[in-house]
Amino acid sequence: MKKPSAKIREEIGRLQQQLKQAETREAERIGRIALRAGLGEIEETALLAAFEDLAGRFRESEDQASGRKNAGGSRPAGTTPAVVEIGAAASGDSEA
Repeated sequence: MKKPSAKIREEIGRLQQQLKQAETREAERIGRIALRAGLGEIEETALLAAFEDLAGRFRESEDQASGRKNAGGSRPAGTTPAVVEIGAAASGDSEA
């Protein structure tokens, strides 16, 4: 039996709400872990570059595990990952 379009729209709306709640929980979890690791003190652009590099490493390891080559790489060929220093060296403080 086919569902009427109104029922499908209701289901889509309910699923979108569930997705939003799940993403919020995941973001809060990742945020708590990042704060415990001291990432809250790093400049946003450097932090974003580091996260992109980290995601790329995970994608590469997944691709290698599945035997895929060049599958879904987000970084253009020939670019290098950003290096992010943590601690006093990252903030420029030289109180040591």
